[in-house]
Amino acid sequence: MPATTHNQHVRISQASHRKLRELADETGESMTAVLDQAIERFRRERFFARAAAEWEAIQRDPIARAELDAEYALWDTTVADGLDGEEW
Repeated sequence: MPATTHNQHVRISQASHRKLRELADETGESMTAVLDQAIERFRRERFFARAAAEWEAIQRDPIARAELDAEYALWDTTVADGLDGEEW
């Protein structure tokens, strides 16, 4: 069972509470479980949004792009390490 904190409260609007209850009823899960899932999904969305923004910044920065291209070139040499595809 996940850890819970009972001494802290978060206020949400009546509309959000109603939607949370509807989702809980629809899924058969507790409102806490639905809320935990929503928070985790939002956390992941934020993570990937930040990663995408960083990737775009690298693409726009000529120095960072050159460093990345050099890294790719290093990794490309590992492909030519003399092993047949059947050996690995």
